[in-house]
Formats: sequence, structure tokens, C-alpha cells
Amino acid sequence: MEKRIVGYDFARALAIFGMVVVNFKIVMGADENGPAWLVSLVGLLSGRAAATFVVLAGVGLSLLSRKARTSGDSDQLRKDRHTLLKRAFFLFVVGLLYTPIWPADILHFYGVYIAVAAYMLAAPTRWLWTFIGVLVLAFVVMIFALDYSQGWNWETLEYGDFWSMSGMIRHLFFNGFHPVVPWLAFLLVGMILGRQDMSDPVLRRRVLALGASVAIAAEGVSWLVVRTLSSGASLADQEDIVAIFGTGPMPPMPLYMLAGAGTACAIIAASVSLGQRYGDAVWLRPFLATGQLALTLYVAHVLVGMGTLEAIGCLENQTLPFALLASAAFCVAGMVFAQLWRSRFDRGPLEAIMRFLTEPRKGDA
Repeated sequence: MEKRIVGYDFARALAIFGMVVVNFKIVMGADENGPAWLVSLVGLLSGRAAATFVVLAGVGLSLLSRKARTSGDSDQLRKDRHTLLKRAFFLFVVGLLYTPIWPADILHFYGVYIAVAAYMLAAPTRWLWTFIGVLVLAFVVMIFALDYSQGWNWETLEYGDFWSMSGMIRHLFFNGFHPVVPWLAFLLVGMILGRQDMSDPVLRRRVLALGASVAIAAEGVSWLVVRTLSSGASLADQEDIVAIFGTGPMPPMPLYMLAGAGTACAIIAASVSLGQRYGDAVWLRPFLATGQLALTLYVAHVLVGMGTLEAIGCLENQTLPFALLASAAFCVAGMVFAQLWRSRFDRGPLEAIMRFLTEPRKGDA
């Protein structure tokens, strides 16, 4: 049995922490309510933490199907695909049930990503790269051909016709928080990364260097183009320029996709290196437990974290420093809970339910 690469769990914990910070500051209305340097620094997390989360999911798909893929065992590959389709359905349903509480839910998008990727487990890597390019370019065509604002009230971030068939499809595949086109590309990048031998330190250094270089280049090109084109432009034109050439996650244009994927790969490579070096360290265990309870803590950060803040009247109209403090408090509490839970159970609460409902039983065909 292959040794678990604990660095993936550490990276998953970092992704959860980043998502907590981003979501807390948005709900608290704290995006711009703080020192300029802090606003800019925290702003870098927007879309990057979630992208890392999705890339890690792709890594997991490749690891799950590695034995069947490398051996050419079509029966095992079919079983792996069946397991993933059940898992995709579970996440889609849980995400839809969660959406009325948390409209920015990523789980139902996850379900669609995994359902599509389940049929690409054995696809050649060059095909995955090609599909990544198609997804990114397809979104560019879509944003110029379709109305990206349809369904949205940008003041309240409410999506008016989400529960209609046309609205849900549009939200899922085009203009939702994490649309399949092009966000599925992040999952495919993760699948490619998961096929690599990340135990090789030379490869990890290359992935780290390439990922960081791509992210920095995308941010640099974005800054230069936006600064150049915005000079003398009207406010409305400046907003369009930022939307097209910026690196914000909505809309997810090519420079954002490059920045998000590059950042994710760099973080994952660095996390695996850290795990290889300090895998047995006591201080690392709470982070690893947190990564292993990612699904449970993702749901809990809204139900428990934001629910508690709302109960004490601290959920709205807060400063960015307070939002960061609240985020840190939840993350620390989550780490403590995760460590205590993992000391007694193999999987987190929601992880265990998903495994029970989706994993094949002994004697299954």
C-alpha cells in the first residue's frame, strides 16, 4: 500500500483557511473596510483558496484511479468511475440543500466537476491539457456572446432565478460563483498534477517554480494591461477593463485562471515538501486532521462560524481586522475539533456519511 502523501492534507487545510477568510469578510461587508495594504493582501485570497481546493480534488481523483489507470484494468476503472459518480451525486444534492443557507456554495459545482471528470480518468494527459484550453477559451466566447449579469442582483449578490431550470443551468455552467466553464479546468489541472510523482523533490521544485512563475506573470500582465488601458477611460469602461483583464474570480477570465492554477500548484508543491520533511512532527498533526475534515469544516464555517457571529450580532458591518480575527478564531477551533475527532474516528462526520453512501460494499459487483 502506498504511503499517504500528507502534504495534500496540509494544502487542503490551507485552502479551507483561505476560504473561511474570504467568505467571512464578504458576509461581514469588510472587503474594503481596513488599511489599504491589508485590503490588497487579503484580496489575493479571493478565488485562489477555492481554486486550490478544486485542484486538490483533481489530485484526489487521479490518486483514487491510479491503480486501475496504470494497470489498464477496465473493470476496476469502471468501479472507480461508479464510485465517483455516486460521490458527485451526493455532493450535488448536499450542495443544493446547503445553497439556501449559503448561496456561494461550491459543493454542487463540485458534483458536476467530478461527474464530468469521472469519464476522463484514463484520458491521455495531452487530452486533459487540450480540454483545459477549450474550457478557458469557451468562457471567453461565452462572456462576449451572452449576458454575464443575467439573473444577478450585484448589490445583494442574489441570483433571482436560481431555482428555475434555465437559471440553474446558467448559474452552474456560465455565471455562477464557480461555473463549470471554465472552473472544471482547475480539476483537470489537479488530475494532471496527481499523475506526477510528487515524492520526487526535483519535480516538486519544478512545479513550485513553474506555478509561482505563472501566477506572478499573470498578476503582472493584468496589472500592466489594466493600468495602461484604464488611463483616461470612463468609470464604466474601467470596470469592463478590470472584468476582462483582471485576476478576480468573477468573471473567471484567462488571467485569473492562470493566476489561480499557478498559485494552487505552487501551494501544493510547497505543502508536499513540508509534509515530506515534517510529516511526523506533532505541530503538523492538527493541520493534517483539518485537511482530512475539509468537507465537514466547509459546511461548519457557515452553520457554526457565521451562525455564532449572527447570534451575537457581529456578522454584519465589521472591519477587515475583525473579520480576520473571527476567521482565525474559527480556524483554530476547527483545528482543535478536527484533531480531537481524528483521535477517535477515521473520518470526519460528513466524510463518513459520504463514504458510507458511495463506497462499494464487500460483495458488490
